[in-house]
Amino acid sequence: MQTLQFVILFALFLLTVWLFFLNSRANHPSWAALEHRRYAHRGLHCSADSVPENSLAAFRRAIRHGYGAELDVHLLRDGTLAVFHDSDLKRMTGVTGVLEDCTAQDLAALHLASTPETIPQLCEVLSLYEGTGLPLVVELKSYRGNHRALTERTAKELDKYQIPYCMESFDPRCLMWLRAFRPEIIRGQLSENFRKDARGWEHFVGFLLSNLLFNAFTAPDFIAYKFEDRRRFAPRICRAFYGAHMFYWTVRTYEDLKTAEREGAQAIFEGFDPDGAERKSERKEDTP
Repeated sequence: MQTLQFVILFALFLLTVWLFFLNSRANHPSWAALEHRRYAHRGLHCSADSVPENSLAAFRRAIRHGYGAELDVHLLRDGTLAVFHDSDLKRMTGVTGVLEDCTAQDLAALHLASTPETIPQLCEVLSLYEGTGLPLVVELKSYRGNHRALTERTAKELDKYQIPYCMESFDPRCLMWLRAFRPEIIRGQLSENFRKDARGWEHFVGFLLSNLLFNAFTAPDFIAYKFEDRRRFAPRICRAFYGAHMFYWTVRTYEDLKTAEREGAQAIFEGFDPDGAERKSERKEDTP
């Protein structure tokens, strides 16, 4: 009997500790500006129309359709903030090299997916969105320990514009810096089931990230979890126990987008135009 009591008490202790580590805050006063929006993943890009991801053309297209956008930010060696997804240039430019080794001058020569579009600077994208009222999800892409400089410079750049936005990262060190030095900025922890979809993270760190165990140190305003992994225990408990706000990424069908919205999450979508899909769905319903 004593052994059973010990096991129960120990289990309750572990549960309490785990819930402590899942800490998040759900009462940010500016959150309403981000709610009930649809976010185009890396802009509203479309290869068929020669509109590559994270290009100015993709962000203009998102604005024309009334969508917010998710974008990725890197810090170059000359201090420039560039909007691009990979550190490796090869996939989108065909050039062998590392983005962080480039300068602002280099960007003009790097064309995206064989189109006239080049890698934009963050200030160029922000200039497009200023005055539209449309929100941005700014993902911080840290590289070789530059998390502090990247986060600080990005925050200072965003200070220059009147745009509703939040910042997110897979790297909890970026969020820890925001919590310590810019707590007024809405911050979010990106995650997924790293054990299922390994991306080079060390196994232990991947375990901590998958289970949102850095939340005790980052206290995120929202969790951005991979749509297919949203049923995992950690994000569900985080939401139920702390009322954490949720983003789901990346939603690739209209049906999944509606599922995300029914579940009260903000959807980051890609590969389709939700408005067009909605009109098509309505026409289908009206057909006798």
